[in-house]
Amino acid sequence: MTRHYSALSLLREGLNGQRGWQPAWQDADPKPRYDAIVIGGGGHGLATAYYLAKNHGITNVALIERGWIGGGNTGRNTTIIRSNYFFPETAAFFEFALKLYEDLSRELNYNIMFSQRGMWMLGHDRHGMEMLRRSANAMRLNGIDAELHNEAGVRAEIPGLNDSPRFPILGGLNQPRGGSARHDAVAWGYARAASALGVDIIQNCEVQGFLIEDGHVRGVETSRGTIRSECVGMAVAGHSTVVAEKAGVRLPISSYALQAFVSEPVKPCLDTVLLSPATGTYLSQSDKGELVIGAGLDLYLSYAQRGNLPWMERAAAGVIELFPAFSRMRFLRQWAGICDVVHDSTPIIGATDLGGFYVNCGWGTGGFKAIPAGGWCLAHAMATGASHPLASAFSLDRFRTGALIDEASASGIAH
Repeated sequence: MTRHYSALSLLREGLNGQRGWQPAWQDADPKPRYDAIVIGGGGHGLATAYYLAKNHGITNVALIERGWIGGGNTGRNTTIIRSNYFFPETAAFFEFALKLYEDLSRELNYNIMFSQRGMWMLGHDRHGMEMLRRSANAMRLNGIDAELHNEAGVRAEIPGLNDSPRFPILGGLNQPRGGSARHDAVAWGYARAASALGVDIIQNCEVQGFLIEDGHVRGVETSRGTIRSECVGMAVAGHSTVVAEKAGVRLPISSYALQAFVSEPVKPCLDTVLLSPATGTYLSQSDKGELVIGAGLDLYLSYAQRGNLPWMERAAAGVIELFPAFSRMRFLRQWAGICDVVHDSTPIIGATDLGGFYVNCGWGTGGFKAIPAGGWCLAHAMATGASHPLASAFSLDRFRTGALIDEASASGIAH
């Protein structure tokens, strides 16, 4: 049976009628006890299980997913990867994630289709350009690549922009190493690699409660029976508050829907990732030719993964404002992911007040780009009981001490 993916194995299996492939991962039944349990079969949960096994030698791990692998927020985003943050703590963390992404296909022996096509943010007025200058300087001070361009530089790199836009294009900030990856491939690659190291991937298994004794977690009650462990990690994206509440842990998180859209496929016309703050639109082109278009957060709290016409109209208006030539394209489909938004727009990674219970949450709209580093740091916390240096500033304690990292105000992001 063939397990390693290579040109030779593709040729061999092609000649063999594709009959020799092993399943990418084994769908396991739960055992009564594990050394560690990870709740959530999205990118962060799968990465956590993989790094527990790879970095710390803990292979007796249960990865529990309520639905199917990658069926949550990992498959409901716009797959943008960048590290253009402002404060040293967040810049270092997301730069570490980007570096892990750069080598992830080779490490997992799975093509995640990471395309470093650049990430542009446009400046539409004097204040916007001042913010881009601050961001460029902050990125360079943090050792991250950054290019600041005037209008002519932007138009030379991004053909097709509106010649007479309602919101003038005065310049742009580009991170050349930014880009996008295939979201399914990231989830499937981590699942395959974790399963190969011995992790039990258990799908269609819902956590219904926690076993707690003397202030310490002792396991979980699930729809497939009781599973015991003294160490439980949670990475469930938009439903963090719901699952944590079952353990009696309250998280300072508000949940909103974030909508996105794809157009019908067209020939290659946009070879970068573009964000326009004035129009509230960000877009890129997929390898299949579809425009992948992001909108803003809904203005009200919700767990509903659905769309609405006002945001669709606003996203379409933003795209046409930037590229009038796209005005005759049709939307192909729409989706919404649920975003956990924290007051300072910085994630939470580490221990809780409940012994043995660790969380990875609060990503807002930035969870996909953080998957490798989020899994790496949660695995470190679960294995050692201490925060990883990259995530030490992201603990729950900052809401008690006031040591918040207000990345929203600094970077001018919309949440």
